[in-house]
Amino acid sequence: MASRTQTGSPAVLALAEHVDALPLIDHHVHGALRAAPDRAALEGMLNEGYPGTPPAWMTPFDSQLGFAIRRWCAPLLGLAAGAEADTYWAARAALGEAEVNRRLLPAAGVSDWLVDTGYAGDIVLRPAEMAQISGQAAGHEVVRLETIAEQLAATGITAAGYADAFRMRLAEATGDAVGVKSIVAYRAGFALDWTRPADAQVAAAASAWLAKVGAGGAARLADPVLLRFGLFTALDRGLPIQLHVGFGDRDIDLRLASPLHLREFLFAAESASVPVLLLHCYPFEREAGYLAQAFTTVYIDAGLAINYAGARAGAIIARTLEMAPFTKVLYSSDAWGPAELHYLGAVLWRRATARVLGDWVEDGDWTAADARRVATLIASSNARRAYRL
Repeated sequence: MASRTQTGSPAVLALAEHVDALPLIDHHVHGALRAAPDRAALEGMLNEGYPGTPPAWMTPFDSQLGFAIRRWCAPLLGLAAGAEADTYWAARAALGEAEVNRRLLPAAGVSDWLVDTGYAGDIVLRPAEMAQISGQAAGHEVVRLETIAEQLAATGITAAGYADAFRMRLAEATGDAVGVKSIVAYRAGFALDWTRPADAQVAAAASAWLAKVGAGGAARLADPVLLRFGLFTALDRGLPIQLHVGFGDRDIDLRLASPLHLREFLFAAESASVPVLLLHCYPFEREAGYLAQAFTTVYIDAGLAINYAGARAGAIIARTLEMAPFTKVLYSSDAWGPAELHYLGAVLWRRATARVLGDWVEDGDWTAADARRVATLIASSNARRAYRL
């Protein structure tokens, strides 16, 4: 698990030890890589915003994430902490991906991986494989709504039959799943008409989309009616719904990715008693925290951004704890691909959480017992309740 460099009173040191030992439920994550990438591909995977391989002068090893990898992952690969990027790459390449996974995934201290299998699933590990490599862990599937729709479009479905076919396919795909996920923020943004679309509207929208697919166009679903239909179908299914919020690559219009636009949908989810998990949220942690306070079924996390913030992860974690009820905040890494991201999510969360809560204990604002209890809630208890694990 995470290496500790905490200082402070005995109570704060005991808190750091408690946080370091907590088993985590990584409630939003993707698989680790199956095969080793070359260096250019690896560096592309360590840059969330830029599409493809960054220019040579813009290596992600010169970033908060890159420094965190060199500091925290290097020792697990047999290197000194803070090893130079070239040295790190050489050691990683010599070990091979299977060995990198074997060293880093168990060290995250994750008891349950809740794996979104909807993105590039052919090159990353499945939930059961993640669990097997991690040792004493379980793997669970989260089904991506847009992937289900795009798979359906490839079957030659008719527009008139789309609504019923989607309902049936989603029910089949989620038979053993613990939740569903939507990337509507990427595809259309959140500033939508959040009324439930009628089947006639769905058929009309499906007609236009399927005609493009049939004419050789991309099956990428971006129609607002069909995206909304997928989410309302998921509400009827009753499983927890994950929504990408905020920070992502430049395919997203960040102006439209504020969760405040979701207000009307959140009322519908609350009426249906369906948990809605707002993922990572940066730079909208405060807006997300307000929604977690305002709606009984809204939960939030600070995943993804924590890795990219590196040494500044504590600032993001502190903001997530300003307004959100502590029973509504979850841990996640949102790691995809290199196992460094799965491990770092845990390391940086543990260190930053211990430091943030420890400061509040040291200042006399919190008791040490309350700090330990809140850390445990975020690490696993809240996810276990929200996903009915």
